[in-house]
Amino acid sequence: MPTEVIYNRIAMLRAERGISRRELAEALGVHYQTIGYLERGEYSPSLHLALRISEYFEVPVEVIFATKPFPRLGAEPS
Repeated sequence: MPTEVIYNRIAMLRAERGISRRELAEALGVHYQTIGYLERGEYSPSLHLALRISEYFEVPVEVIFATKPFPRLGAEPS
Protein backbone atom coordinates (compact mmCIF):
# COMPACT_ATOMS: atom_id res chain seq x y z
CA MET A 1 0.00 0.00 0.00
CA PRO A 2 1.49 3.38 -0.98
CA THR A 3 2.41 5.84 1.75
CA GLU A 4 0.22 8.90 2.03
CA VAL A 5 2.35 11.94 1.24
CA ILE A 6 1.49 15.41 2.48
CA TYR A 7 3.23 18.20 0.57
CA ASN A 8 4.01 21.43 2.35
CA ARG A 9 5.44 24.91 2.01
CA ILE A 10 6.95 25.17 5.49
CA ALA A 11 10.51 25.77 4.24
CA MET A 12 9.33 28.49 1.85
CA LEU A 13 7.34 30.25 4.59
CA ARG A 14 10.27 30.02 7.01
CA ALA A 15 12.66 31.45 4.41
CA GLU A 16 10.28 34.29 3.53
CA ARG A 17 10.06 35.29 7.17
CA GLY A 18 13.66 34.60 8.20
CA ILE A 19 12.71 31.96 10.77
CA SER A 20 15.05 29.07 11.60
CA ARG A 21 13.87 25.50 12.07
CA ARG A 22 14.81 25.81 15.72
CA GLU A 23 12.77 29.01 16.18
CA LEU A 24 9.71 27.45 14.56
CA ALA A 25 10.10 24.28 16.60
CA GLU A 26 10.33 26.24 19.85
CA ALA A 27 7.23 28.27 18.95
CA LEU A 28 5.31 25.04 18.24
CA GLY A 29 6.71 23.04 21.15
CA VAL A 30 8.26 20.32 18.97
CA HIS A 31 11.84 19.13 18.41
CA TYR A 32 13.67 21.07 15.69
CA GLN A 33 14.31 17.82 13.81
CA THR A 34 10.55 17.39 13.48
CA ILE A 35 10.47 20.54 11.35
CA GLY A 36 13.15 19.06 9.08
CA TYR A 37 11.23 15.79 8.76
CA LEU A 38 8.08 17.74 7.86
CA GLU A 39 9.86 19.90 5.29
CA ARG A 40 11.40 16.86 3.57
CA GLY A 41 8.08 14.98 3.54
CA GLU A 42 9.47 12.25 5.81
CA TYR A 43 6.75 12.88 8.38
CA SER A 44 3.12 13.95 8.00
CA PRO A 45 1.83 16.24 10.72
CA SER A 46 -1.14 15.46 12.90
CA LEU A 47 -4.16 17.62 12.22
CA HIS A 48 -3.47 19.45 15.47
CA LEU A 49 0.13 20.24 14.48
CA ALA A 50 -0.91 21.28 10.95
CA LEU A 51 -3.45 23.71 12.39
CA ARG A 52 -0.90 25.10 14.87
CA ILE A 53 1.56 25.67 12.01
CA SER A 54 -1.08 27.50 9.97
CA GLU A 55 -1.95 29.64 13.01
CA TYR A 56 1.73 30.43 13.54
CA PHE A 57 2.14 31.63 9.95
CA GLU A 58 -1.34 33.23 9.97
CA VAL A 59 -2.43 31.58 6.73
CA PRO A 60 -5.09 28.95 5.96
CA VAL A 61 -3.90 25.37 6.40
CA GLU A 62 -4.40 24.64 2.67
CA VAL A 63 -1.83 27.35 1.83
CA ILE A 64 0.79 25.24 3.66
CA PHE A 65 -0.36 21.64 3.15
CA ALA A 66 -1.70 19.69 0.18
CA THR A 67 -2.15 16.12 -1.03
CA LYS A 68 -0.68 16.99 -4.44
CA PRO A 69 2.60 18.78 -5.18
CA PHE A 70 2.33 22.56 -5.26
CA PRO A 71 2.94 24.16 -8.67
CA ARG A 72 6.36 25.72 -8.96
CA LEU A 73 6.37 29.45 -8.39
CA GLY A 74 6.89 31.34 -11.62
CA ALA A 75 5.97 28.30 -13.69
CA GLU A 76 4.05 28.95 -16.89
CA PRO A 77 0.40 27.86 -16.66
CA SER A 78 -0.46 24.80 -18.76
